[in-house]
Amino acid sequence: YLAVAGGIDVPEVLGSRSTYIRAGIGGMKGRALKAGDIIPVGTGKGRLRHPSTKGTQPFDAVRWAVPASERPAYSEHPYVRIVRGPQFGDFDDVSRRALLDHDFRVTPQSDRMGYRLEGPRLQLPRPQEYISEGVTMGTVQVPSDGQPIILMADRQTLGGYPKIAQVAGADLPVVAQTPPGSTLRFREISQTEAEQLWMDQGIRLRRLARMIALKLKEDGWLDGLD
Repeated sequence: YLAVAGGIDVPEVLGSRSTYIRAGIGGMKGRALKAGDIIPVGTGKGRLRHPSTKGTQPFDAVRWAVPASERPAYSEHPYVRIVRGPQFGDFDDVSRRALLDHDFRVTPQSDRMGYRLEGPRLQLPRPQEYISEGVTMGTVQVPSDGQPIILMADRQTLGGYPKIAQVAGADLPVVAQTPPGSTLRFREISQTEAEQLWMDQGIRLRRLARMIALKLKEDGWLDGLD
């Protein structure tokens, strides 16, 4: 990951500078980067430099890191907190227990649209048809093969598969950083707990941003940058 003062200077599409490869929009002409691409950079609010470089070096690095206690609980085998989805009760007892008692592997077919999981087959007692309804990032859908899919950033807006769970917003970064081949396990929490985790995360991130800015100023890295 690379953070650049001023940001990546590409046209905004639907309020974002990210790339949606499936639709061919955003970023660098809607496609993945390739060798030889020149990425334009915007103008920041100030200058980022270290006094020791005196402008002669294009890059330098800080010699400190954010403590682990201030970062999300990234892991190769994380616990992901969920709340019950609108169709949780439609699944049979065995499937509801399996959702919480077993590991699920992130498959290589996962992408920014959805993380496809492999584990115990989650089943309805009998086939049912559902009216398509709104979905969001973190919705856990279960298609007919019984293998859940966690919808991610490039998800669709509507879904007709039964929704067994919803990943707590605070744990979405943990899901996004779980690579194919790794496993995750779900842990149920209440809606109130999920909302509190989300608010606490926002407070922690704002505090972390202030801590980093103060540290950079203290070390002489920032010049007029908030």
